[in-house]
Amino acid sequence: MSIFPIAIALIVLIFSAIFHEVAHGYVAERLGDPTARLLGRLTLNPIKHIDPVMTILLPILLFIGSGGRFILGGAKPVPIDPFNLKDGRKDIALVSASGPLTNILIAIIATLIFKIIFFNYSFSSIIYSGISITNLFDFMALFIGTVIHINILLAVFNLLPIPPLDGSKIFSLILPEHLANSYLSLSSIGFFILIFLLVFPIGGFSLGNFLFNLIFLAERLMGL
Repeated sequence: MSIFPIAIALIVLIFSAIFHEVAHGYVAERLGDPTARLLGRLTLNPIKHIDPVMTILLPILLFIGSGGRFILGGAKPVPIDPFNLKDGRKDIALVSASGPLTNILIAIIATLIFKIIFFNYSFSSIIYSGISITNLFDFMALFIGTVIHINILLAVFNLLPIPPLDGSKIFSLILPEHLANSYLSLSSIGFFILIFLLVFPIGGFSLGNFLFNLIFLAERLMGL
């Protein structure tokens, strides 16, 4: 497997995850919590956000292990102090939604660029079959296509209603407060649940395939 697509995917993933986290911090500050800014996390400087395992090791292992079909990771979570927020659960949900919405916005902008400049390229061929890089135009098409794919992936994954993902905090709004607190308390074991569901299908259900189908559907809805 060529290291070139891995390098591009990793770079795009790192900065997409950083934009995701900075959006959390920025919205939190607008809603009354300056924690992220005070700790120097409202910056696009990768050094402030990179986690050696989640940002580098895990994405590389997933990308290689899936034969280039799947990559996932994240930046260090931006710290949020919910006691500083003005409207408790509602504001937490808004802060949580800002990350995936930022990834969706990036994907939309990148899709417009792809359709205007690279209209003679097949997005599916680039992302799912690979492309031979013979010139700068090929490189840029691969780069923009990867930006679209990874930002859709990050948005879809983070909107899953499994604690501690962003989707769980949004979903908790429809629950009574005592149930929401119990539900969100699963955050401490949430990643173990996610890994288990990704690795072991249950009753024919595979979370990995479910995610892949959602991502593929989102790309089709965007006309890719």
